[in-house]
Amino acid sequence: MNATTAHSLERYRSFPGVPELLSALAPAKPVYCIYPDVYRATAREFVDTFPGRVLYAVKANARPAVIRLLYEGGVRHFDCASLPEIATVREACPDAECYFMVPVRLRGAAREAQTRFGVRHFMIDHASGLPPLAAEIDMQSSVVFARMAVHHVAALQDLSSKFGAAPEHIPGLLEAIAARGAEPALAFNVGSAVTSPDAYRYSIGAAADVLAELPFRVRLVDIGGGFAKPYPGFAVPPLGEYFAAVAAARKDLPLAEGGELLVEPGRALAAPGLAAVVEVLLRKEQRLYLNDGMYGIFWELRFKGHDRYPVRCYRHGRPIAGATARFRLYGPTCDGTDVLPGEVELPADIAAGDHLEFGAIGAYSLSGRTDFNGHYSDEIVFIEGAATPPG
Repeated sequence: MNATTAHSLERYRSFPGVPELLSALAPAKPVYCIYPDVYRATAREFVDTFPGRVLYAVKANARPAVIRLLYEGGVRHFDCASLPEIATVREACPDAECYFMVPVRLRGAAREAQTRFGVRHFMIDHASGLPPLAAEIDMQSSVVFARMAVHHVAALQDLSSKFGAAPEHIPGLLEAIAARGAEPALAFNVGSAVTSPDAYRYSIGAAADVLAELPFRVRLVDIGGGFAKPYPGFAVPPLGEYFAAVAAARKDLPLAEGGELLVEPGRALAAPGLAAVVEVLLRKEQRLYLNDGMYGIFWELRFKGHDRYPVRCYRHGRPIAGATARFRLYGPTCDGTDVLPGEVELPADIAAGDHLEFGAIGAYSLSGRTDFNGHYSDEIVFIEGAATPPG
């Protein structure tokens, strides 16, 4: 085992690979493995290739270690949805810039975000949200985004059903923001798990139509997130195709001089660098019972999209292979719905006591798990050798 890994907020044990982790700990509970080099490289690639300013959507994985690693990879801007998220980012990365990008906030939150943390970017999606925001912040030094509702069939989850004003109402909102003394800006989010670049061409085109109606030009347009990641059985285009579509559509946006696109990736940055190591507790023919499940690290599989993660298998701390078969996976709780939705190809002789490492599980996993039935693990380690996670 390597020396203890340390950074500004958290201290984790470090191992050169999962076999060494299993040999040293023989863990009975799930262990979550952060691959620092993967997070740094993922962030660097996104920041270097996206045609605009990159804001990490903290909700996808709010662990301070993950935030810090993405910062080390070049992310300097963070999309936050609450004061605790803002505080976490600023403690992990004191010179990072936080954006309070939700149109509904707790009373007093905008004031504290600005006075305590220096936040300058806020959001509304209805005329009724402007007066309370203006009462809490210095509008003259702030940028206020008007969020527009826009959806495309390529997005598996509609993020405009809850937030966002109809396009015809956006010019009036932007003019009202300007009249209050803030810099007006436009935001939208075409959806989550977007499976085609066409969604960005469509949504940016809708934004261009709205901005063309204004008597002034805005400088900033936030296109949201939604960049899908491939998983087993769930193929999507490479990021480069999405970025090319965004860059082409951006040419038609009537922006002010120095205009810039903002983007809020969550999954695309959070997913690749985390793996979950779980134990097989029981086998019943083609059914395997694990020590983690749908109320834990796998909870995101309840939503439309991918139904499984890439996986690697270990026995007595060593990788196993051989002939395979398909298995249904069950979590450890007493609830009958604690069943992973997709069948998984595993070694045919998989047995109780074997371990499975699920890769690409860093998005919406640690941030959404529960302690239902008393099942909960916060055992997190770093894998800092040459090893890479499954997938």
